[in-house]
Amino acid sequence: MTIDSDRMAELVSQFGSNEKDTGRTEVQIALLTERISELTAHSKRSPNDHDSRRGLLKLVGQRRRLLDYLRDKDVKRYRELIKELGIRR
Repeated sequence: MTIDSDRMAELVSQFGSNEKDTGRTEVQIALLTERISELTAHSKRSPNDHDSRRGLLKLVGQRRRLLDYLRDKDVKRYRELIKELGIRR
């Protein structure tokens, strides 16, 4: 499951400081959130696909670590991001 280039460019421009700013923490979290939502939908359709489930859990862990990093560095940016992405914590 990959994100198409149009959606990726949209997320980068929305959360990055410019259209090439893919390394920013907010952009990485937004891209992971998009992939997680796609894999979640796939897991609902294919409950016996354990390999995809493992990948999903790894992505969730990676996003969690990035969110923890952002929360430790700048709480205001963290709160804005989880509100905008609809991530609850």
